[in-house]
Amino acid sequence: MVVDVQTIRCLWPELLLVVCAAGIYLGGTLRAGRTSWVSLALAVYGSAAALILATEWRGGEHLLRTAAVTGPLAIDHLGLVARCVALFVGVLFTLLAARGPRRELTAEFLGTLMLLVAGLMLVARAHDLVLLFVSLELISLPTYVLLFLGRHDRVTSEATLKYFYLSILSSALLLYGLSFLYGLTGSTRLPAITAQIVTDAGVTLPVVAQLGINPDRLICLALVFVTAGLGFRLAVVPFHFYAADVYQGATHANAGLLAVVPKMAGVLAFVRLLVTGFPQAAALAWELLLVLAILTMTVGNVCALWQQNLRRLLAYSSIAHGGYLLIGLAVALAGSQQVGDHSGGIAATLAYVVVYSLAALGSFAAFAYLGGRQQEVSGVEDLSGLSRTHPWPAAILTICLFSLAGLPPLAGFWGKLWLFLGAVQTATGATTLHLSVWFTVLAVAGMLNAAIGAAYYLRVIAVMFFRAPHRTLPAQGGFGSGVVMYSCAALIVMVGIAPGFVLDLARDAELSARVPLSEVVDRSPVTSLRASDHAWHALVLQRTNW
Repeated sequence: MVVDVQTIRCLWPELLLVVCAAGIYLGGTLRAGRTSWVSLALAVYGSAAALILATEWRGGEHLLRTAAVTGPLAIDHLGLVARCVALFVGVLFTLLAARGPRRELTAEFLGTLMLLVAGLMLVARAHDLVLLFVSLELISLPTYVLLFLGRHDRVTSEATLKYFYLSILSSALLLYGLSFLYGLTGSTRLPAITAQIVTDAGVTLPVVAQLGINPDRLICLALVFVTAGLGFRLAVVPFHFYAADVYQGATHANAGLLAVVPKMAGVLAFVRLLVTGFPQAAALAWELLLVLAILTMTVGNVCALWQQNLRRLLAYSSIAHGGYLLIGLAVALAGSQQVGDHSGGIAATLAYVVVYSLAALGSFAAFAYLGGRQQEVSGVEDLSGLSRTHPWPAAILTICLFSLAGLPPLAGFWGKLWLFLGAVQTATGATTLHLSVWFTVLAVAGMLNAAIGAAYYLRVIAVMFFRAPHRTLPAQGGFGSGVVMYSCAALIVMVGIAPGFVLDLARDAELSARVPLSEVVDRSPVTSLRASDHAWHALVLQRTNW
């Protein structure tokens, strides 16, 4: 692994977060206040965003119109957009945690959250197996701490331990799968792995062949273990068992964290590793992801139908949305097998994970806002008559739940539409009957599950508007949670009215991620690859307005 000065320069925003997180840890031992640390954390996120925009954005034009590599980092538009989204997520969770239940540990919470955001930013640009694994662990380890810091009781401790042990298992599975890729090719760099394996002519790994081992079987094993390790992040069936219990035992802020950040990390890792970095797995992976998508959507939505605890209900909702995300990944992998087919599966997945995150985070922020120190909103019946006692939070929750259900004209509708259209286009444009049948089944299953999911979201909304209030909720969640829920609702409505902006950003990210990456002699973050200029322009010309 070659890491030079230019690579370090590309990591200034992440290094700033890590250094400031260490400073917040140390400062928290001297001063246990809340407002000052929240303000400092927001300033750090703003400074990191300014660094990104100053180095990679000029005059409103994207500098990174072609892809390059410096050390283990991929420098492209996908990394740029994902890092900005990660910083925005950090700001929202900082505000949401500004009035947590443990005032004396505010500095520790904010510092740990900053490390988690840094890990998410690194996953967005990881172009090396080692960096990818380390970045995912930089997300997992702070998550354990955040779950424990949220609340100190038996239920929370039990939920944290469940997540801890299962997360370690998923990391071991992922590492085992990555070790197969390294053993097959002798490299941890994704371009080198891609170059060693040929799609059309089969696998050309002479060292493995000399040992009398079938490389195809090893690639299948690597794919299964990698999918299992990343599937835990997305709460994909059968790696979903932890979700309901962990969400129920966590605070609203931490449940929102589990619903948003691991899914973003899992999607980015899938895109970097399988879709763009290891396209030879497409013939094997799209069938696996398609079956997992159908199972995950169905299990999540059906189990959510009879849930009475709000966090358990949204936990199963999160499982179902993990299945929706797999639709776009399966479309992208299947499309990469057909010459000239760039069906937008990655773009749809990236756009959907953003609109889902807004709705999920807005819902948990509203629950946190409606509660108090001695009274937490936990059951569906706690929301009875909310439209009469707290009309504005009821309206916010309605917007978020409608978006999760995929009802027009909110952002969630467009997200589901893009995913389902991708599956339909793949089915109608398939060159084989096998591909057409499977993606037809996937599209139908997705639409049926969207209808099932709408049932339990509408049940919660009916309780808020058509039940008499049992009691008045304290609504002592504080200013921060109020800002988060209003911001998320406003963005959901704005994206629903003008969805083209989000989809265009996601399409640009997909196009840049699909450009073949190779080593660059001059490792400048804005250096264009001459060899890939023609590939970039060809992909731009093939953009479709589906």
